[in-house]
Amino acid sequence: MKFLLSLLVVCAMLAARPAVCRDSGDPIRLAWIEGDVAGMTSIRSPDGASVIGFIDYHQHRHGDVLEMVRVARFKDGSSDEDRAEAQVGKTLRALRGRSIIRNTTGAPTVDITIDVAGGHITGFSGLGDERETYDEQVELPPGTYWGPMIFLVVKNFEQNVADGRVVFKTVVPTPKPRVLDMELLRGEATTLQGAGGTIDVVRFALRPTVYWLIDPIVRMLAPESTFLVQSGRPPGMARFDGPRNYAGQIIRIE
Repeated sequence: MKFLLSLLVVCAMLAARPAVCRDSGDPIRLAWIEGDVAGMTSIRSPDGASVIGFIDYHQHRHGDVLEMVRVARFKDGSSDEDRAEAQVGKTLRALRGRSIIRNTTGAPTVDITIDVAGGHITGFSGLGDERETYDEQVELPPGTYWGPMIFLVVKNFEQNVADGRVVFKTVVPTPKPRVLDMELLRGEATTLQGAGGTIDVVRFALRPTVYWLIDPIVRMLAPESTFLVQSGRPPGMARFDGPRNYAGQIIRIE
């Protein structure tokens, strides 16, 4: 009992530091007002030498609900699509979404629907006789983020950081949907050379929290991703290096 009271006192004393005593499922605090955004950007090979596709992104806010759609289309005809809805205000509270992976013929090989409020994941993976269907009741707290919501975690890192990292829940198609804790870690300051000159950036690493260093299966299903973020108000993503999806293809987005 004395330990519990002491912990509560410490949390109250450090209330000015928002990420202290924060659980991985707690919604992140938002420093920036999110509104309507649309745009396209190129997807490159891991060395950045060639363009292999493009990303079409749309973000629309109506009231306190933010809708996000991100579709990555590749030259071979395949695509990855992520949809998410979240309640925005002082925090980012995930509501629902969907992740679809299509092969080179346009046929969906993974289609997963995520209902955060209902704690429900449904969908399928595979084709023909290899298809598996999913209908699972799982605990999905409001701090569950996937797809385009993950950069909002990066963008609001400073408002949620504790011990150099921000931890949150995610749903990863592997192709079976898995609920994992992910950690975003701040790395070193560096520079990035672009067509218009050199910019100052900070490196962030994103990886699963559990057994990432020692479990090869976890590393295969969710390998580490890297964000290079330019400081600003708000911060902006300068580059992403990481896996396209569970298949392990590494891509670069600039």
